[in-house]
Amino acid sequence: MKRYYFDHSATTRVDPQVIQAMIRVLGEDFGNPSSMHAFGREARTSLEGAREILSRLLGAESAELFFTSGGTEADNLALIGVMEANRERGDHLIVSKIEHHAILDAAHWLEHHGYRVSYVAPDAAGMIHPEEVLRAVTPGTVLISVMHVNNEVGTINPIADIGRLARERGILFHSDAVQAFGKLPVNVGDLNVDLLSVSGHKIYGPKGIGALYVRRGVKLARRTHGGHQEREVRTGTENIAGAVGLSVAAQICHDKMAAEAGRLGDLRDRLWEGLQARLPHIRLNGHPTQRLPGLNNVSFEGVEGEALLLAMDLKGIAASTGSACSSGQVSASHVLLAMGIPPQVAQGSIRFSMGRENDEESVAYALEVVPEIVNHLRALSFDA
Repeated sequence: MKRYYFDHSATTRVDPQVIQAMIRVLGEDFGNPSSMHAFGREARTSLEGAREILSRLLGAESAELFFTSGGTEADNLALIGVMEANRERGDHLIVSKIEHHAILDAAHWLEHHGYRVSYVAPDAAGMIHPEEVLRAVTPGTVLISVMHVNNEVGTINPIADIGRLARERGILFHSDAVQAFGKLPVNVGDLNVDLLSVSGHKIYGPKGIGALYVRRGVKLARRTHGGHQEREVRTGTENIAGAVGLSVAAQICHDKMAAEAGRLGDLRDRLWEGLQARLPHIRLNGHPTQRLPGLNNVSFEGVEGEALLLAMDLKGIAASTGSACSSGQVSASHVLLAMGIPPQVAQGSIRFSMGRENDEESVAYALEVVPEIVNHLRALSFDA
């Protein structure tokens, strides 16, 4: 049986060029970059070369980029690091209700440690509007964090506008760009961000590597202790192979971005239009146009999401009921609920996120199989 992968927002297959670059580093540039001998210097050269590539793609300076273990650590470092380092400026944080749990759980941690947090709701399309963020601002607001692209419905937020409003008021602004970087143009200057998080395994790079951009002059409290690496912001021996892999993956995505966005946009629209033509009582979740190429979040009324997902898997289609980090939960997605979607409808939602693994054949197969499964599950539900 053929298998078709529709879960690129969860993770991606590592690009062969990335693998080759990492093998070279693992086998040749294996020294500790903190060592002064030739092996260490060679490793340091590889690490700083990766930092230079990534910072250039982001429109940042090399000294403003810090490697982390992934997007989750980068998000935690941004929120907790900024709030703890800037306590004299205030104690208030603003985040959106549709953030990844890496942001929401860090915000909850801060609340438990004496900080105030406001949660901004999206509109029905999953978009966070600047004026809603502005309403949450108080005299003690230190930081605003709004994701660039939502990981579940793909809605693209007006980050540059939110960042401009924050900067005009002297408030720091962070954006989780894990789902945007490598798929959309991401330039820290154009977006008016002070901090920005990215991850490797969402863009055909390795797992276990990410990065945090921190604008020069922004104070950040360290979260780890025991070394001087990453200018003491993120200590511990660096993952050189991961950093190189991330930089190569990012460069490949940058070079292919325009063509891939057009291709995935066509496949996205073909899948949605085909499902609409074959099935009644379905709805598209997310913005109809300001949405990530390749991503459809669809609610199938009268169907339980986990049952649909498992039945699709048996037919060779891999998709998701939402964020992979919370896929073990039976409750409806917090993103869909925040958008005002009724719980019984939200629980019947599937995320189809397409990427390099997808083509017209995979979409045609999904349009053949998914309606059959949905009709079967609806019939079972009706009989019960």
